[in-house]
Amino acid sequence: MTTTDKAIEASSAEQIDRLKENLERVEQLSKRLMEVMAHKKPHNPGLDGPNQELFARAASSYWTAMAQNPTKLLEQQVQYWGKSVLNFAEAQQMMAEALAKKDEEGEAPKPAANDRRFANPMWENNPYFKFVRDQYLTNAEAIRTAVEEVEDLDRIDKQRLSYFADQIINMMAPTNFLATNPDALEKAVETEGQSLIDGLENLVADLEANNGELIVRLADESAFEIGRNIATTPGQVVFRNRMMELIQYTPTTETVFETPIVLFPPWINKFYILDLKEQNSLIKWITDQGYTLFVVSWVNPNHDYAAIGMEDYVEDGFLKAIEVVKEICGTKQVNAVGYCIAGTTLSLTLSLLKKRGDKSVKSATFFTALTDFSDQGDFTPFLQNDFVDAIEAEIGEDGVMPHYIMARTFSFLRANDLVYAPAIRSYMMGETPPAFDLLYWNGDGANLPGKMAVQYLRGLCQGNEFAGEGFELFGEKLHVRDVDVPLMAITCETDHIARWKDCYRGVQQMGSRSKTFVVSQSGHIAGIVNPVSRNKYGHYVNDDLKLDADAWMDGAEFSQGSWWPRWEDWLKKRAGKQVPARVPGSKAYPALEAAPGQYVRAKAKL
Repeated sequence: MTTTDKAIEASSAEQIDRLKENLERVEQLSKRLMEVMAHKKPHNPGLDGPNQELFARAASSYWTAMAQNPTKLLEQQVQYWGKSVLNFAEAQQMMAEALAKKDEEGEAPKPAANDRRFANPMWENNPYFKFVRDQYLTNAEAIRTAVEEVEDLDRIDKQRLSYFADQIINMMAPTNFLATNPDALEKAVETEGQSLIDGLENLVADLEANNGELIVRLADESAFEIGRNIATTPGQVVFRNRMMELIQYTPTTETVFETPIVLFPPWINKFYILDLKEQNSLIKWITDQGYTLFVVSWVNPNHDYAAIGMEDYVEDGFLKAIEVVKEICGTKQVNAVGYCIAGTTLSLTLSLLKKRGDKSVKSATFFTALTDFSDQGDFTPFLQNDFVDAIEAEIGEDGVMPHYIMARTFSFLRANDLVYAPAIRSYMMGETPPAFDLLYWNGDGANLPGKMAVQYLRGLCQGNEFAGEGFELFGEKLHVRDVDVPLMAITCETDHIARWKDCYRGVQQMGSRSKTFVVSQSGHIAGIVNPVSRNKYGHYVNDDLKLDADAWMDGAEFSQGSWWPRWEDWLKKRAGKQVPARVPGSKAYPALEAAPGQYVRAKAKL
């Protein structure tokens, strides 16, 4: 036997050994997969899609229209057939040309434009993949055209039909299937199938981590530790109750403004989105400007919180935090900040305080906060009775709204970026999720108490009671017009969760005589976490809030750079004189432990 023969034999033996090892891993992973799926707790099927009556009404309307005008159906079908045949013919022609010129070198064609899914050159220069791509796009166009042609549906049903049709189109993209994804196939060949084994490992691990619910990990969780490399701004927990921990941050200046700031983050996620790292921490920046800053860290509810409602968040969260901050600082007033749902609830709290004659809040700042829900925007498909009924039924089991329901809703608003692309990278390509702090935070969700979730969905989102006849809490009818303290509202131009025009409509109805409205460039997170040092996103301002939204934007003045300094300039006029910097805590409220505290570390349980 020659040396070459021995090398070939050794190589073959190594390949066989690797194959055996991979087969054993597949068998082990298959057992783990069966085990986790066997113990999966089923969720309400109404959470997976709209009531089938929507599709039945759409189909009936479509076919009724076609029966009355068969020429229209024939025209659409002829166009569809024509494009399908053309796709096939072009694929055949490319194959023939490839065979005729296989020995010639040609210029590589450019990737498909405007769609990152089809960036691989093979989508353009390989007849098979080009045909698959073009036929998919043809099918997608035909579906969207059919949906657009449906008549006799009201605006909401039409919007829902369009949304769920797009979800089906996105789900059926060829990139989501191994046999029609050139990137995944190339990776599998390069790694001798190892990428597929690693992908299966990632899939099983995600299922095991979430009791059988498929929630794609967006970030490498091992890369982050709360309090070590995220949420690191120094401070102390100075108060704790069943609803929240109150953190007072350590001053970085010798003197501070007299009036303290209390910041209420949303309880759908964790507060440390405002303190990811030193370079982009709004919490650190506020402290560095010479303010005494308190931030609420909400509890992550379990089934014991089933009966907790909006009134508990107001009473034991907002009002209690304001009371404690005033006592620690020895002031009669605070400046309050509310982000997202906490901004909505801050508005409710301000309405309640007015009715009680309580002037504890000197000014209010709202970050991407909705108070008028008359236009539900991108959330319209999910805020109809069939979905909310299903959520109520799901809540009825354990008393909480599981965090993955809200997370999945947000993700599917950007399905290709937040669902399918990460799944492809993790499960088909076998890649470890990136060490990205923002995505880590995005996956660190919180459950919602059952009663509170239903109150919010039924009364505020569906009923629009706060901007309508009034939202009832504590025996009072709370209304957006009762918000009469000086205020600044920060919204974001491309925000798909709290659209700036919807926020604007609510601010217009507030009773305050002093209102400042700002639209930051970018979206729900990046538009708020917009550090001065990066000079990345600018913002728009316009003092005339009597204009409609489009006219407001047309007349707005654009300023380059972050809105943070503009807000601070507004805030310091309402922050009082300079006083000696305050060490966290007081005799009545001694420091309990170092920030970021216990509650922020608690993971949501399914």
